[in-house]
Amino acid sequence: MSRPRRPPSAAPASDSRTGYVQVRGAREHNLKDVDVDLPRDALVVFTGVSGSGKSSLAFGTLYAEAQRRYFESVAPYARRLIDPAGNPEVDSIDGLPPAVALQQHRGAPTTRSSVGSVTTLSNSLRLLYSRAGTYPANQRHLDSDAFSPNTPAGACPNCHGLGRVYEVTERSLVPDDSLTIRERAIAGWPPAWHGQNLRDILVTLGYDVDRPWRELPKKERDWILFTDEQPTVPVYAGLTPAQTRQALKRKAPPSYMGTFSSARRYVLQSFATTQSALIKKRVSRYMESGECPVCHGKRLRPESLSVTFAGMDYGELSRLPLKRVEAVLRPYAEGTAFSLKKLTREHPEKALVTERIAKDLVARLHVLMGLGLGYLSLERSTPTLSPGELQRLRLATQVRSNLFGVVYVLDEPSAGLHPADTQSLLKALDSLKAAGNSLFVVEHEVDVIRHADWVVDVGPAAGEQGGQVLYSGPLDGLQEVEASQTRRYLFGAEPPRARPPRAPRGWLRMRGVSRNNLHGLDVDFPLGVFTTVTGISGSGKSSLVSQVLVELVSAHLGHEPVEEEEEGEPLERTQVRTTGGRITEGLEGIHRLVRVDQKPIGRTPRSNLATYTGLFDHVRKLFAATPAARTRKYDAGRFSFNVAKGRCETCEGEGFVSVELLFLPSVYAPCPTCHGARYNEKTLEVRFQGKNIAEVLGMTVDAAHAFFAEEPLALRALSVLREVGLGYLRLGQPATELSGGEAQRIKLATELQRPQRGHTLYILDEPTTGLHPADVDKLMAQLDGLVDAGNTVILVEHDMRVVSASDWVIDMGPGAGDEGGHVVATGTPAQVSRAPRSRTAPFLAPG
Repeated sequence: MSRPRRPPSAAPASDSRTGYVQVRGAREHNLKDVDVDLPRDALVVFTGVSGSGKSSLAFGTLYAEAQRRYFESVAPYARRLIDPAGNPEVDSIDGLPPAVALQQHRGAPTTRSSVGSVTTLSNSLRLLYSRAGTYPANQRHLDSDAFSPNTPAGACPNCHGLGRVYEVTERSLVPDDSLTIRERAIAGWPPAWHGQNLRDILVTLGYDVDRPWRELPKKERDWILFTDEQPTVPVYAGLTPAQTRQALKRKAPPSYMGTFSSARRYVLQSFATTQSALIKKRVSRYMESGECPVCHGKRLRPESLSVTFAGMDYGELSRLPLKRVEAVLRPYAEGTAFSLKKLTREHPEKALVTERIAKDLVARLHVLMGLGLGYLSLERSTPTLSPGELQRLRLATQVRSNLFGVVYVLDEPSAGLHPADTQSLLKALDSLKAAGNSLFVVEHEVDVIRHADWVVDVGPAAGEQGGQVLYSGPLDGLQEVEASQTRRYLFGAEPPRARPPRAPRGWLRMRGVSRNNLHGLDVDFPLGVFTTVTGISGSGKSSLVSQVLVELVSAHLGHEPVEEEEEGEPLERTQVRTTGGRITEGLEGIHRLVRVDQKPIGRTPRSNLATYTGLFDHVRKLFAATPAARTRKYDAGRFSFNVAKGRCETCEGEGFVSVELLFLPSVYAPCPTCHGARYNEKTLEVRFQGKNIAEVLGMTVDAAHAFFAEEPLALRALSVLREVGLGYLRLGQPATELSGGEAQRIKLATELQRPQRGHTLYILDEPTTGLHPADVDKLMAQLDGLVDAGNTVILVEHDMRVVSASDWVIDMGPGAGDEGGHVVATGTPAQVSRAPRSRTAPFLAPG
């Protein structure tokens, strides 16, 4: 086939380009047979609007091919243990070195994974305590394993290294003691038949199930809730207590024999053994957690905690911010610590070990602090970190790894970074490049793009309208490329919109807010305007807005407390609660709260854009109303791939089947029956305007907008999805394939479909993450529309174009962690730009 001509900026075909990675015929996802040459030993930035294909080129093609080559070199038996990236659609890639991907994925969602374990700082620190710690008299020497809560040698025997103990109490099992057992007073028992069975067993055992729980004798209550006995007794289903007593006297044959299980036994056993996340979440509600009384939350056994270094046990040092840990270790690294001098005289070999380990730790801590992460503690669990924080932790580890000749593929490393911290990020990237490595970075932040040695601009638009390399070369050349949407924002042609700030219609006043690093904070949010909350990473923005503000407004509106959808075991999660704070004025101006976050819209491929927005309901009704469907008596449920009657039964509506391979990981192949359509043949015979339901789900939002032009209900949802910049997504695109930014915009679009009644408070946490500046403009237009309709919008944000265009700014700081938690400046963007203590001020255009 003939190839499209390469852009003039790319390398000529005759050039051997020995220092380049040469990609030929890349067709992954929406890439249109792309040829491109990328320099090695350089910082190469891939940019373009969201959905243009830049990640398909960087991760789906280059990184996937590097992984595939590595995978091929591994022995077949060992390959089963590796999760391959898959074979990319590409003709050839020459000159590709080994690759390391630093993505924003969380990895294992467990609180046993922490800042210390991700950075491997904990390994060195455990060695320091083992070799250089101060042991009590007669205490035997401990290996480094004894300082890990994840090993039998180190874990506290009482809490098994979790730092918290979990118990069920009468209060947790019976939330309403005015109810009778028949009225399900014992909420901790299972619902449905299983719970009825246990109540019937109690009737047989002679307990009064129709007396309010609080009136039962304590001895009876304790036995029902806490006994370990499991008597098996006859059960007479459907009989009253009196009839049951008669049947027992007559020795009538029972309905069946039932075995009793106390409420505590049921809850603890279900939590420990169930494979169902739903059941685990349900029973965890009836468990209470508290700090372990043996280790006091430090997770280690007593003999491990008896060893100290610099006067602190391992648990105490792990709780300090990294900045403080570095200050503690620096005198040991420099050889100036008083105790080290004494040690040099008495045990010179121990002093040498102490100095060497401390030096390594201090050097690695400097990199973390340089990336703006000095406010984190070693024990902070990874599920509580933002994706940006996690990626920067991994980046810091690589900076110290001293690898050479590697390609690092990074996914928006500036995500969640204040402009003041971006400079430190660029220094870290430069040091990786100086060590002889190549950096391929997918990025939207203009400061990072301007710092690049080479820019690859993919576009011109998203989805089907993207997938072409518009430009590949040094930054200046991009200025000449008319089709590029990126150049407008790099070369000053697109100033932030200028308009006078809107005046607040009232104030939401919060007083005495205490949570994380906020201590007794007073802050006022204007109502009826667009507010951005800014500040460097870790200054307390999310604690104030996404946590405290959401909690207090939710409580006023009578909503359930907002559960942080943190990953991992429900009860293993870090327990953080607002310890102080109240809203003293302005609540009467809020009738509704909408929180639009970046959490997934679903955990499985069965959830997608069409199902989440409600669009699929309209589409299924349209198919059910066709003459063919009515003749066959097909209802709307027939057109759901989650319902047995309409879906393909071979793959159960998944569209693919898992193929088990000996010595290799399982692979997923299109279903041999429906070939990925997800529906059975009879369902696919029904057509609406010439297309079957599977073909409609395969359409992009843009294509569907034209297709459903005469259907107002479907058109409303599709129009809003296009307005927030999601026209390139397919209607049936699985939720698992969506980025956090895409999920957030789908939630926003779902909200925007609803009729606007005003007096709604919208809260968004960094909505511009993962967005090209052109897409940010689309998002801003939607948010402005919400404010114009009489609502209040509050954003936690780092994008200075957004901050400059807001009506009001609240700047947190001045630093991060212990050095943050204060309101440094507040006012219009012009007023904040002149605030002397604000680290945001230098990046705002003066008014």
